[in-house]
This record gives sequence, C-alpha cells and structure tokens, in this order.
Amino acid sequence: MQPHVSNRWFVLAVLFAARVTMAFQFQAVAALSPVYMTAFGVELSDIGFLIGLYLAPGLIFALPGGAIGQRFGDRRVIAFGMVLMLIGAAIMFMAQSWEGQIAGRLAAGTGGVLLNVLMSKVVADHFAGREVATAMGIFINSWPVGIAAALLILPIVAGDGGLPVALAAVTVSTACGLLLFVFGSRGNSTVAAEAAASNRLLGVRLAATVIAGAIWGTYNGALAMVFGFGPAMLVERGWPLAAASSTTSVTLWLVAVSVPLGGFLADRLGHRDIVMLVGFVVFGSLMLVAPGTGNVYLVFILLGLCAGLPAGPIMALPSAVLGAGTRATGMGIFFTLFYAGVVFAPVTAGYLADQTGGTASAAFYLGAALLAACFVMVFVFRALPKTAS
Repeated sequence: MQPHVSNRWFVLAVLFAARVTMAFQFQAVAALSPVYMTAFGVELSDIGFLIGLYLAPGLIFALPGGAIGQRFGDRRVIAFGMVLMLIGAAIMFMAQSWEGQIAGRLAAGTGGVLLNVLMSKVVADHFAGREVATAMGIFINSWPVGIAAALLILPIVAGDGGLPVALAAVTVSTACGLLLFVFGSRGNSTVAAEAAASNRLLGVRLAATVIAGAIWGTYNGALAMVFGFGPAMLVERGWPLAAASSTTSVTLWLVAVSVPLGGFLADRLGHRDIVMLVGFVVFGSLMLVAPGTGNVYLVFILLGLCAGLPAGPIMALPSAVLGAGTRATGMGIFFTLFYAGVVFAPVTAGYLADQTGGTASAAFYLGAALLAACFVMVFVFRALPKTAS
C-alpha cells in the first residue's frame, strides 16, 4: 500500500519533530560539559568519549536495523528505538556514577541508530519519485535544530537546577518525542511492513547503495571538521575561546537554512547533481581558504550558507536505486557508512593535526580532500547502470 499524498507532509512533520528530540539528546553532553566535569570529576577527553559514544553503536546496528525494520515493521521498530532512547536518558538521569552515564549513553545511542535508519527510510517511502530531495532536506534539518535547541536550553536549565534537572529535561523531551511519534504516526502505513522482501539487494544496486552511503559519510565527515575543529583553529590564531565558539556556531545556524534550501533547489531545478557538485566545490574551496583568511566572519558565514546545500540531494540518492523491497536493507548499508564517516573522520583529523605540529588547520585541509572525494563519487554513482537521474 502506497502512502496517501495528502498525509505525507504530516508524516514528515511528525518524523521531524520526533528526530529533533534525538538531536537534543545527542547534544546534551556537549552542552552540559562543564557541569559534567564538575559533577563527576572528569576531563575533556572523557567528555569527548561520552559524546562520541552516542554514534558508535551505528557501526554495529545500522545494517541489522534496516533488516529488523523489514521484519517487524518500521513503526514498531522506530517506537522501540525511541523507548531505548528513553531508557538511556532515564539511566543517565538516575545514575550516580560515570559508568552509569556510559551505560545510559550506549542504550540511547543504540535506539538513535534504529530511529535514524528507519525514519529516513519512511521519508523515502512517502516521497520516492516526487520532491524527495526537498523532503530529505527538511527531515535531516531536524539534527541542527535539535542541537541548537540543546545549546540554548540545557545550560540555562542546569544553571538554575544543576545537572539532575537538566538530565530530567532531556528525559522529558525524549518521552514527548516518543508520545508524539506513537500517536502522530497512528494510521499512517509504512511500506516496509507490507512490502515483499523478495527483491534482494545485489549487483549494481548494492554497489550504487554503497557509493551513495560513502558520499553521505564522507560529506558528513567533512562537515564535522568545521564544528569539531573550527574553535580550536581560531584559538590557535589568538581568538578567545568564547569568540571562537560563537563564530563557529554561526555556521551551524546557517547550515540549518542551507540544508532545506539545497533540497528545494534540487527538486525545483530538476538537477540534483548540479546542486551537489556546486556545493562540494564551494564548500571545499572555503575549507581551503578558512585557515589563512583575514575575513574569518565572512568565510564562516559563507560556509554555513553553502555547506548544507548538498545534504538533501545526497539523501535522495538511495531512492534512485532502492525499491520498496530493498529500501530497509539499503538504508541500513547507507547509514553504516554514514556512521563510519562521522566516527573515523575526526580521529583521522586529530592524527593529521598531531603529525603537522598540532595545528587544527590540518582538519580543514582534510575536509577539503573529503569533499573532493565526494565530487568524484557522484560521477561514479551516475556511471553505474540502472540509477535514476
């Protein structure tokens, strides 16, 4: 059963709002890092470990997550993932030890993997062949929105009530997201629960899916260079930490604008690849310019306005090769490569920085190289037979 056109935008709105709570939960540790350090007597390296722990389960559970969704139905597995997120949030709220924080973070991150993979598939189910880049651009924009909300809200809450109250707010937010999804998605069918699993993902379709996932993971790895190493690069140039962080955050706010804009332009112009390729070129060029520019504010503003443009068209790539019967498995492969990119790119950047005298500029140069790789992979993807334009 194909989803009704009349309700697909409502479904997208529900998925967007529910996924905002995932991003809110992910960013909680970073937003509360000074409070965490005081409460548990940990250092920045421990905070970094706890932040990354949320994404690490994706390397293991993204691929089976798609198959689980195909077996039990998207809606059920998404709800189960959000339950895991809620359990993880509750553990972190109640835990008095650092080990408890780690356990809660792992549980929440595992649930987040299921949510990420299968919500993306549901969007593809509802918009396949029509406005898919626009829909994907809107959907993935829930991530920067949730992160920005956590940065704004949680430090204020912690300032008034301490870490327990802030973690309680994360738990309540996650519970609200779960309730919104359960009741807001009621009656909206998803193709995965009903599609026959007879179409196996083999040959050229498998290769195209792997390449699409590699583009998404590599692109996000490049984006992580800006947010992960931008403040450090500016501090190296003599900026105060507060000013360096706030300037980098401007890029995040503008990415929240450029992501849906890129999806809209791709669908409206009918040339998704052009939007992607131009985005890669401009984004990569700015990454090369940023370390040495005297116009830091202008370059970081331009980064925000351009960096998000390829996101929607990239997320539309799997719909070119995946049918209803292969979409669950395909999105599992796609997101496994995404998690590999966001986990390993910062590690590689840190290694390169150490090898080049400890300068964070190396991360920006790596980001430019990653975007060049994305540029090439788009042509490889299109060179394969049986992929839509």
